[in-house]
Amino acid sequence: MLLMLFLLFVLVPVIELSVLIRVGEVLGPWTTVGLVLFTAVLGVSLVRSQGLSTLMQAQQKMAQGEAPGQEIVEGMMLAMAGVLLLIPGFVTDFIGILLLTPFTRRPIAAWFFKRMQLRVVSGLNAGMHGPFGPDMTGGRHSHPFGQSPFEQDKSSGGNVYEGDFEHKAEPNEHRLDAKPTADKENHPKG
Repeated sequence: MLLMLFLLFVLVPVIELSVLIRVGEVLGPWTTVGLVLFTAVLGVSLVRSQGLSTLMQAQQKMAQGEAPGQEIVEGMMLAMAGVLLLIPGFVTDFIGILLLTPFTRRPIAAWFFKRMQLRVVSGLNAGMHGPFGPDMTGGRHSHPFGQSPFEQDKSSGGNVYEGDFEHKAEPNEHRLDAKPTADKENHPKG
C-alpha cells in the first residue's frame, strides 16, 4: 500500500512534469497548454458518451436476466478514465484513453472481472475469513460447521436429496409443556 501511495503522489507527478517540459520544449508552452486543455475537454465528452453506451449494455443484460458484472467494471474504468483525463499531463491522458477506448477497455475489464470472480469464489471457499487474505490457521481454511458450504455430504455419496416437509401441530394434551385449556379446567373428565 505504501508503494502504491508513493507511485501515486510522487512518481506520477514527476513523470508528468518531465513529459510536459519535453513537449513544451518541442511544441512551445502555449501549444502544450492547449493540448492539455483539449485532451481534458475531449476526454470528458468521450467518457460521457461511452458511459451512456455502457449503461445501455448493462440495462440490456439485466432485461435478459443476466448480471451486468463486466459492464459494472467498465463503468468503474470509465470513471477512472475521466479522472485521469482531467489531471493535467500526457501520461495520465494516455492511460485514460486506454481505459476509455472500447477496443482496449473491454479486454482489460474482462481480465479484472475474471480476477474479481476468482477472489470472491476463493474467498467463499475460505470460510469465514473473507476473500481478501489468509486466515490465522496457517493456510488451512476452516468453516464454523466443519466443512465448506460448497462441499458435498460424504455420507450420502455426494447425492443431493430434495424434499418437502409439513409441520403438523400436535394436540395440546400430548405436549409436556402444554397448559390446560379453559374448557378442560371447567369441565373435568368423569
